[in-house]
Amino acid sequence: MRTFLLTAAALVGFAANSLLTRGALGANRLDAASFTGIRLAAGALALALLVGLRARPRRERGTWAAAAALAGYAVAFTLAYRRVGASVGALVLFGSVQITMIGTGLVRGERPHRSDWAGVALAVAGLLVLTLPGATAPDGLGTALMVVAGAAWGVYSLLGRGSRDPMGATAGNFARATLAGVALVAASGASRHVTTSGVCLAATSGALASGVGYTLWYAALPALSAWRAGLVQLVVPVLTALGATWLLGETISRRLVAAALLVTSGVALTMQRRGR
Repeated sequence: MRTFLLTAAALVGFAANSLLTRGALGANRLDAASFTGIRLAAGALALALLVGLRARPRRERGTWAAAAALAGYAVAFTLAYRRVGASVGALVLFGSVQITMIGTGLVRGERPHRSDWAGVALAVAGLLVLTLPGATAPDGLGTALMVVAGAAWGVYSLLGRGSRDPMGATAGNFARATLAGVALVAASGASRHVTTSGVCLAATSGALASGVGYTLWYAALPALSAWRAGLVQLVVPVLTALGATWLLGETISRRLVAAALLVTSGVALTMQRRGR
């Protein structure tokens, strides 16, 4: 039950990140570089405060490898959301995460059941329905950037599976990744566009949806195989699509509905077998 609750809370945070990012960038409330810098800095600050307030000593401080993966994800994720909607972006992102984590699990010796393969086949079919060329296919560059973001997030998740101090490790990773955010802001030069609402959205994304959400995810990961840790995240696009319709006024196309149904069915199939 603990793993389920941690995972569910983390997945809600992932969906919130997509909505907050698209809400800031899609409405031109904040430029991509500033959003990334503020998001990472807010996450680092919030986690530093939480680590300082807790009673038990810090056992981990993160790694440069995990921080690089986190920074790569954050930059590509933000740039992608300038070109694709929240719903489409989340589906491509976590499809890429699934491929990265499942592939790594297979290389490391994980051997899924036939029903697990069937679940993956359904999920991949959903991604193909969404991304194949057509009148409603998403932007190509935005899709490519989101694939890169998904691969980086997959690596970040894999690196966290052995964490013994999720909050301490996440705090250290965010502190290091903030350096990349500062460099990105500096490189953007005079192209920055900042509004109060945009800063609030970026700070909320960093402190709550990212900082706290990623800590919960690191806490859940040791109890999940790489296979299922990758697959379960495909629930996020469904949550994001619902939120985008309600909060951002995005249109849900038939292609997106079909893709979401296939992906959700695939996740349910493999998780049902785990329950048995």
